Amino acid sequence: MMRAWILPLLLVLCGSAIGGLTYTSSPGTAAVFLSAFLVLAAVHSPLIFPRSIGVAEAQRRSAVDGRPVVYWRPGCKYCIRLRIRLGRSARRLHWVDIWRDPEGAAAVRAANDGNETVPTVVVAGLPHTNPHPEWVREQLSSRA
Repeated sequence: MMRAWILPLLLVLCGSAIGGLTYTSSPGTAAVFLSAFLVLAAVHSPLIFPRSIGVAEAQRRSAVDGRPVVYWRPGCKYCIRLRIRLGRSARRLHWVDIWRDPEGAAAVRAANDGNETVPTVVVAGLPHTNPHPEWVREQLSSRA
């Protein structure tokens, strides 16, 4: 759990340090720096992703409703891109954080020649590494 929050915490600390150093000479600049670092921290935190579930539960749910399973990890720019580009429909997918679920990490390694490459989206039992967000949206709508 803590591993997922390291980058966001570092971003907040850096923003605070830079903001603190520039505050005396330019409070406006300090506010801009702090705001920018807070936005970066929020984007790289697990907060923008739907609640992660375990791989066994994700596979069970996917078998029942046919929706894709997305394996991801916090701080991954491709995972963030996928999540943001999917918008509200991202909540309809089954998300597995590979840093919190060792079985999920093993499933990703099995699908990617031993690499933990994310996002890996499993649709109907077939893994797709870093697919285009529009393709994922099409897969989701075809299974609705």
